[in-house]
Amino acid sequence: MTVEKRYMITRTFPAGALDGVTPDVKKMVNQNNKAVGVTWVHSYANPEKTRTFCVYTAPNEAAVREAARRNNLPVDTVTEVPNMLMPQ
Repeated sequence: MTVEKRYMITRTFPAGALDGVTPDVKKMVNQNNKAVGVTWVHSYANPEKTRTFCVYTAPNEAAVREAARRNNLPVDTVTEVPNMLMPQ
């Protein structure tokens, strides 16, 4: 059994690049991710949409990087984030 870990991936994009993220593009990304055991949980973008902060689950960092390669996505950093801190 593979244990999923949580990762935060930061990415930098040229201006306007995220405007092309259509439902079809998301479907393709999710299919490529699934092939290597990676799940895109959600992402945040800065106001200019030139930098993203993405949360993924994956068996390891190598799988996260392979999913990015298959999707032709940049990777600035990959950080394992196993602990969630809540305000309560």
